[in-house]
Amino acid sequence: MLYPNIRNLREDNDYKQRELAEYLNISQNTYSQYETGTIELTASTLIKLSKFYKVSVDYLLGLTENP
Repeated sequence: MLYPNIRNLREDNDYKQRELAEYLNISQNTYSQYETGTIELTASTLIKLSKFYKVSVDYLLGLTENP
């Protein structure tokens, strides 16, 4: 599954993958694989990202256009 909103949020807020990876306590490579959809996001990662960006999990998953 591709997660374009995760990448767009990161770029719109001028964060580097490394910075988000540190926040999530994962490697930069793992974070990159989340963005490209190579690996699936875990529920705990989705929750952390939704809190970080103050958006819904549905928005991160691309299920809604309303953050």
